[in-house]
Amino acid sequence: MDVLLAFPVLLLAIGLASACSLGNGCLGGAIQPGLGTVIAVIAIVSWTYPARLIRGQVLSLREKEFVEAARSLGASNARIIFREILPNLVGPMIVYATLIIPTAILFEAALSFLGIGVSPSTPSWGAMISDATTTFDTAWWYMVAPGVALLMTVLAFNLLGDGLSDALNPRSED
Repeated sequence: MDVLLAFPVLLLAIGLASACSLGNGCLGGAIQPGLGTVIAVIAIVSWTYPARLIRGQVLSLREKEFVEAARSLGASNARIIFREILPNLVGPMIVYATLIIPTAILFEAALSFLGIGVSPSTPSWGAMISDATTTFDTAWWYMVAPGVALLMTVLAFNLLGDGLSDALNPRSED
């Protein structure tokens, strides 16, 4: 996990997407250029942050009194995980999922903008912005419309994540 976190994520995604977009694709042709490649690249580079968050939460929860009480009553490790720890992880996982969705949207838009994302026949805000760069000096609104749509979508997910964080975290008193 630390090795993947050390790499610049967008640079790694660009490298993986461009490598899989050439010739026969990646993994002996199992991953072909297009939407599957973009999904694979986003999945490869996006799992590290939630994994680190969940690991930190689990390390914190395992020291809590209710886990110690369950352990002293003879609960098995599986029971402690599924009955005590996982229910306490649902809130942070939901909040982080709503915060990682905009990152995935921006990754896809960036990869499509650079021409190594989804195929040209698939609609993408990044590809729309890329197509509009040639006419920006005469028809700037071609670039502004998908840019504003991208901005509003990312902002909506960020606000949703912030609202869920406030609703699901009873300890925050902002």
